[in-house]
Amino acid sequence: MSLAPRAVLVHRTTEYEELVAHHGTHGQAAFFLSTRGRDIEEVADRHHRTRRALAEVTAAIPLTWRQATVERADLDRFLFAPEDVVVVVGQDGLVANVAKYLAGQPVIGIDTDPGRNPGVLVRHRPADAAALLPAALSTGADELTMVEAVADDTQRLVALNEIYLGAVGHQTARYRLGLEDDGGAVEAQASSGVLVGTGTGATGWIRSVWQERGTGLRLPGPTEQRLLWFVREAWPSPATGTSLVAGELPAPARLRLTVESEHLIVFGDGMEKDALELTWGQSVSVGACGQRLRLIG
Repeated sequence: MSLAPRAVLVHRTTEYEELVAHHGTHGQAAFFLSTRGRDIEEVADRHHRTRRALAEVTAAIPLTWRQATVERADLDRFLFAPEDVVVVVGQDGLVANVAKYLAGQPVIGIDTDPGRNPGVLVRHRPADAAALLPAALSTGADELTMVEAVADDTQRLVALNEIYLGAVGHQTARYRLGLEDDGGAVEAQASSGVLVGTGTGATGWIRSVWQERGTGLRLPGPTEQRLLWFVREAWPSPATGTSLVAGELPAPARLRLTVESEHLIVFGDGMEKDALELTWGQSVSVGACGQRLRLIG
């Protein structure tokens, strides 16, 4: 007998909750914010909107379904199951945070603060949940491209927006960079890191670098099997070059970086605390990931 579907609600602790936990009381948190020229009522209002959204989505879960709730900080310890329907209640970035832990489960993004969030990934309102949840089992979904980094010691990292490779603190990283399997150049570089991003990431960090560079590269779409990569602030010297600083990675092409520093890290979607750690002589391969994020449109 097959298991009933499970709705997994993903959320994050609100700024108001973090403030009260840190300062002890609402009044102490209000005083702290007032010294910074902020009003706690605006923060509390966003907290209440988030809580109402969570309650509305919870109430919309079909009675025959199972349900679970997971906070962002606990995602790396939560076991998602094949029959799950994942409902992200919050901001666009929270969808990116959960994407790396999934294996094809449909995702519904619920925007708790329309007008404040771009709504690229959280495309729906809490009132839509009653119709979206049962439909998620049979309806089509956008298959968003993801990026992966695989180290030579089998460490692996997956991200929805972008992967950063560089030094802790974004200081000078030393490495050798080249494209795999094309017989082309491999260049020794010193830079503040390498950024490899997807079409979904083209609304964020990758886009900002792309705009500054003014290259002729075309930004990929979210479902395109094509990535862009940029070297940040490459430094020319007698021992390091700047000829390989940007390009495309159409699948299955991959970028290879070999570490020539004592310690480099690889992290995805801004989550620097969840990083791969590499040492001198190790190599890492970066390219489009075989798995996709199935986002309900």
